[in-house]
Amino acid sequence: MFPAFCLLVVGSHLLPASSADELIQRVEKRYNGARTLSVNFTESYEIQGHARQPESGTLTLRKQGKMRWDYARPQGKLFISDGKTVYLYTAKDNRVEKLKLKDTEDMRAPLAFLLGRLDMKKEFRDFDVRSTGSENWLDASAKNDRVPYEKVEMLIAPDASIRALKVTGRDASLLSFSFDNEKLNPPAADQLFHFTIPPGAEIVDSIGLGAEEN
Repeated sequence: MFPAFCLLVVGSHLLPASSADELIQRVEKRYNGARTLSVNFTESYEIQGHARQPESGTLTLRKQGKMRWDYARPQGKLFISDGKTVYLYTAKDNRVEKLKLKDTEDMRAPLAFLLGRLDMKKEFRDFDVRSTGSENWLDASAKNDRVPYEKVEMLIAPDASIRALKVTGRDASLLSFSFDNEKLNPPAADQLFHFTIPPGAEIVDSIGLGAEEN
């Protein structure tokens, strides 16, 4: 799900990006070469001037299309994709929302593409690079209107890792993430991405899971 970066290496020094194409190639090389990934995240969401409390936890990804968002804040919140179905569990309500991955409108779901067949130019268009010293913002628009977002902005570090992500929804909402402590190819057993319904949980087959519902 992500774009471009241009750095020239002179000894151990990295120079600013000069083109979106080069930046994209570096990001794709980093993530297409990994089978699993884990990273700490902080998530915020805003719509129509209303912001919810920031949330945080650990994201684990595994090819193809598998993801697990373990929330430390709020405790007991869990978002899992097994590559086919998305589950959102809220412990305080003992409630499970489930939906086919291809039908979800939740803006976290597209992040699974990072460890898919990452092809930014297939997913996005109108790339633009903004330099902030050693890091670069890569901006892009969605290539079609079948996805729940219309614009993404990615902060790319010198090692081509994604340090921050802003996703603008078609409803003018803004979902923002900051990432740290990224690890490529950590142990991530398949069992991590299998969701077991807790005893007594309310199960809801949702028409659409949107970030604002969480």
